[in-house]
Amino acid sequence: MEPILFLITIFLGFAFSGKCSDVYSRNDFPEGFVFGSGISAFQWEGAVDEDGRMPSIWDTYVHSRKLFHKAKVRVRIHRVLKCFLGFNLNRVFLNDAEAGPTGDVACDGYHKYKEDVRLMYDMGLGALRLSISWPRLIPSGRGPVNPKGLRFYKNLLNELTRHGIEPHVTLYHDDLPQALEDEYGGWIDRRIIDDFTAFADVCFREFGNTVKFWTTINEPNMLAWGGYDLGFMPPKHCSPPYAMVKCSRGNSSTEPYIALHNMLLAHASTSRLYKQKYKDKQNGSLGITCYAYWMVPLTSSGEDEIATRRAKDFYLGWVLHPLVFGDYPDVMKRIVGKRLPSFSDEESDLVKDSFDFLGIIHYTTMNIAHLSTSRQGDFTSDMNASMSNFGKSTFVTIDVLPWGLEGVLEYIKQNYGNPPVYILENGRPTNHHSSLNDVGRVEYLHAYIAAVLNSVRNGSQTRGYFQWSFMDLYEFLNYNYTYGLYYVNFSDPERKRSPKTSALWYSALLKGSMVSSQVAKNLSVSSSPGYASQ
Repeated sequence: MEPILFLITIFLGFAFSGKCSDVYSRNDFPEGFVFGSGISAFQWEGAVDEDGRMPSIWDTYVHSRKLFHKAKVRVRIHRVLKCFLGFNLNRVFLNDAEAGPTGDVACDGYHKYKEDVRLMYDMGLGALRLSISWPRLIPSGRGPVNPKGLRFYKNLLNELTRHGIEPHVTLYHDDLPQALEDEYGGWIDRRIIDDFTAFADVCFREFGNTVKFWTTINEPNMLAWGGYDLGFMPPKHCSPPYAMVKCSRGNSSTEPYIALHNMLLAHASTSRLYKQKYKDKQNGSLGITCYAYWMVPLTSSGEDEIATRRAKDFYLGWVLHPLVFGDYPDVMKRIVGKRLPSFSDEESDLVKDSFDFLGIIHYTTMNIAHLSTSRQGDFTSDMNASMSNFGKSTFVTIDVLPWGLEGVLEYIKQNYGNPPVYILENGRPTNHHSSLNDVGRVEYLHAYIAAVLNSVRNGSQTRGYFQWSFMDLYEFLNYNYTYGLYYVNFSDPERKRSPKTSALWYSALLKGSMVSSQVAKNLSVSSSPGYASQ
């Protein structure tokens, strides 16, 4: 144990030897409950043009970002992001260079993975959520496997398991091979189902003896809404009058629904493949994620309460309802009508129960209000509900609202049969150039992990919690607001990593210490090894 961690443990033992409502340890969780952290390939690896990797839709998108610096477009994007995410565009983009930062180098994890795994091991991390870059493993999207990409992932996974860290692998974390987007439009064409299943087949065959937890697709509801309706995410499909940006292709009225429909079918096809060919031999499990705001009525009016139920059906039920019941929520079918794809009987049977667990991605809670207008035509207007930040939260300054995560877990328990759940992302951003003494992040993590414990005690089958993210990553087109337990100096060619206070706090939890929301106030990274002034 490092000296600083020894001192933390001693301090915690004295300070919280008595009973206190917000004190807990990992021993209070059920046996086998997993604590981890997360990264993703595009945000961490870098090396975008090395060893045979080809571009993804994220590479194409971030290299064409002059659009964000055009005033009219910036204002339009700002209005929508502020409404739905509390995202202050000016604070994020105005200081960027003309073309904006990219993920070309990111954390340089492709070259520094051994160093990073060692940091995880020293922290006491039991599991890591990571993703496989499709364009690194199969550069053209289909066809030959890239031997250097294959070797990298085998080396990374072996390094993790050698250090006792369980890999939880996401097959698709938003980085579709650009070749498939160019060929047929990616997720809006049913050909993607076979191509994704073939990609997954390679991953199961090559990595399945090491990987026991697979997630197929990351947050399909957010990808469909942001990438095929509003256009602020790749592949930037959208159309007026619904779009936030000027898109060269797309149809905001139909493509969000088509894209998510094909994601569900690709997930279900992959699940069937895994069950038929690999599950018995590899003894693993497979799931899919859902981006899950908790939602509460803005007022006590009946209209706002109905709008909140409708928003939950649209935003959560869009993904969860087909997985559990084999079809979309009735309210979506009624409002969207023929624009909403339908499942054949065979497809319904394929999608229903096509998961061993659900991955939940949760950061904050939103207020929901009924819209007085009844315009329909895209996902946002079909939902006919406005989202606004609860309290003082924004996209980059999230209030501590742990009851929101409890609300999500209780909603899933009550409405979707209480399936096994893993919290695969939860965290709080801070300005990347602020102090390493991130007390606010510690308070957030402590409160939300306590909320998970409350949910488990109330019968939720939540089986794991993954903090986002292990280190500062390339986040939403910039490096200005990051979630990492470790600070990464992106100005340093070596991308030096330095622990934040949250890293010390999470390590104390992982190693069995009692923790409290007050602990962070008594810790200081300035006394820890590796501190680097910002």
